Amino acid sequence: MLKIGSHVSFSKKGLLNAVNEAVSYGSTSFMIYTGAPQNTRRKPMEEQFVEEGKEVMAEHGIKMEDIVVHAPYIINLASFKKQTFRLAVDFLQDEIERTDYLGVKNIVLHPGSYTEKDPQYGIKRIAEGLNEVLHKGQQTNIALETMAGKGTEVGRSFEELAAIIDKVEQNDRLTVCFDTCHTHDAGYDIINRFDEVMEAFDRIIGLDRLAVFHINDSKNSRSAAKDRHAPVGSGYIGYEALNRIVHHQVAKGKPIILETPWIGKEKANQRPMYEAEIAVLRGRVAERFGESFVEDVDKLDHFFQKRDIDKRDYILHTWELLKDKRKKKEDKREPMDRLFDLVVEHQVLPGLTEEAINQRLIGWFAS
Repeated sequence: MLKIGSHVSFSKKGLLNAVNEAVSYGSTSFMIYTGAPQNTRRKPMEEQFVEEGKEVMAEHGIKMEDIVVHAPYIINLASFKKQTFRLAVDFLQDEIERTDYLGVKNIVLHPGSYTEKDPQYGIKRIAEGLNEVLHKGQQTNIALETMAGKGTEVGRSFEELAAIIDKVEQNDRLTVCFDTCHTHDAGYDIINRFDEVMEAFDRIIGLDRLAVFHINDSKNSRSAAKDRHAPVGSGYIGYEALNRIVHHQVAKGKPIILETPWIGKEKANQRPMYEAEIAVLRGRVAERFGESFVEDVDKLDHFFQKRDIDKRDYILHTWELLKDKRKKKEDKREPMDRLFDLVVEHQVLPGLTEEAINQRLIGWFAS
């Protein structure tokens, strides 16, 4: 069974809240932050409805090894500032203990940013922090995430991750989280040469360390080094490439997590596209949404064909237009926004909510 899900909320009733949200999307996996990723405020794990959450997980066949914890963004092990580095080490240690409490196998970590130093300093500093954090008796692995190369972040290449791993004494506890948007933006051709990318990963790091996948489309062309996620099928990577990765042998049995952004004009009243994205990637659209959903996707296809709109050409052309500052100022709508407006203007799917129309657009990208 495909272990696929998304980032879900750990607020209010902790694990119980997270599981219920994941189940509502048709997930077989999910990812959480054990508290807000932007700060250090945390409730005791004993107050996070862990046992209640585990009961619901068992009902739906989701195992602890199938879910992932993500470390907070404010952890920067590459910092040369003593106070920032100390916060990163201590807070990461706390997060590992909280992850251990849950019984989760991997905590995903952005390696860090070297800011005013250089990549070599950042790699050495991160390894220094990991050597301090990791000690015997812990069960949780740290999954270093592949990064896009934005600013001064470390982890933009397999070689940088391998250099960190080589400098860590207990590196048997280090795994890797492969983010599709990040690796694409860093310059790896995961669209046309994914097998070759995996061969390079195996040669430099080792496929035995590949533990988690983040599946995200990208708003940028390859090598842009910008890290801007897009819903599945609506970016430069495209549905076909992402679907091929999800079902590739290297992803078999591993948690596959969506971090795609919310889409819509009234975000307060909309859910993310996770339910539709999971359904198309699992190949269970009709089972999840019913035959009427498939019929609606056919209507969209017929409508767009009449206007000579090819999904990939339209999406890529729109993103290219948005690179022009003048044209973006004239019309800043992204591809899904423009397609949604066309559908509403011509009453292609009358009576459907904004969320429902966007879900069917996701289905159209995959059709």
